[in-house]
Amino acid sequence: MNPPRLTRQPAFSISRFYCDAYAFAALSAVLLAGVSCTALAQGDAPPGRLITSLAIAVNPSTHKVYAVNEGASTIVVMDEQTGATRAVKVGSGPISIAVNRATNKIYVANTGSGSISVIDGKQDTVIATVKGESHPYVLAVNEASNKVYVTNTYSDAVTVIDGETNTAQALKVGSADGIAVDSIHNQLFLMSYEDPVIRVVDGASGAISKVPVGPHLWGIAFDESSRTLYLAHTGTADIVALNGKTHEVRTIATGSIPCAVAVNSITQMVYAVNYGDETVSAIDAAKSKVVATLPAGKHPQAVAIDPVHNRVYVANVHGNSVTAIDGATNRVIGTFEAGSNPYALAVDPGAGDIYAANYGESPLTAIDLSRLAVQR
Repeated sequence: MNPPRLTRQPAFSISRFYCDAYAFAALSAVLLAGVSCTALAQGDAPPGRLITSLAIAVNPSTHKVYAVNEGASTIVVMDEQTGATRAVKVGSGPISIAVNRATNKIYVANTGSGSISVIDGKQDTVIATVKGESHPYVLAVNEASNKVYVTNTYSDAVTVIDGETNTAQALKVGSADGIAVDSIHNQLFLMSYEDPVIRVVDGASGAISKVPVGPHLWGIAFDESSRTLYLAHTGTADIVALNGKTHEVRTIATGSIPCAVAVNSITQMVYAVNYGDETVSAIDAAKSKVVATLPAGKHPQAVAIDPVHNRVYVANVHGNSVTAIDGATNRVIGTFEAGSNPYALAVDPGAGDIYAANYGESPLTAIDLSRLAVQR
């Protein structure tokens, strides 16, 4: 039996330290200090594999799902309506995906080949390959400006791709792990696990503002309706709320080792996944207060929201399951089988469907929510 693999997985960010289980003892002190959200996957993930909660995406306009198959250097595409799947060959080691709904283009960061594949969502074929910096990792799309931003693991720059021409330039804003975009105000938010400062970048001028928030940040999510950036603060067990306009910083206490965060803009509720105590903190954004603490499965690691049906879904990476939460009542309404070690989720809110990216043999799983339909 192969030993379990140790991989640090931030939501919307990257681990700079990855190894197999034999290094666990050496990292124990670091992990206890807050560098956690580890995925001791029991599957066949190779040593040193990097993962991200952006490994899967849905285009709700076309009802197609896209998930990385890192080992095969392909993207799995599923037609939600027929269930048919196909594989699209991309660069080496695809790791994250972003969708531009306005142009129906899908962008894939290929960490092994240092490139970004551009897929035409109508034909599901690669129409361009853009050279990036060293080890591209996570992406974010500004649909208003038709720009794509890509972080790079071993670089002091973010790659900026023009969606019209598929040309790229390096934006020298320092190393970044996590990324979020305010498309309305053309701002870019950059975080790094080791850096106690959030960088706010003007998308037009490239000017940088720095906001101290404290180190050991893990998850990142931006709510355009309130212009608030939410950050999971693993070391101090809280969520940081940063006002995108005033740069005011507030903290909200959560459970142990919050590692992923998501926002329902309609209800103004924030959900933090707490890897350490296997719970989910439901936060009233207006009051900056936890209003419910809900049980999750074994080692929850990712979260996705269906704002149309007001549901919250949590991937339990060691439980091989997805926990469903009713956002109206803040109660768990079901636990559903997923693939082997689900570590990323994507929701099609129009259809009410949820999909998981997995470590195991099948990189994409459609979660059967039929029991929920019966309950409601």
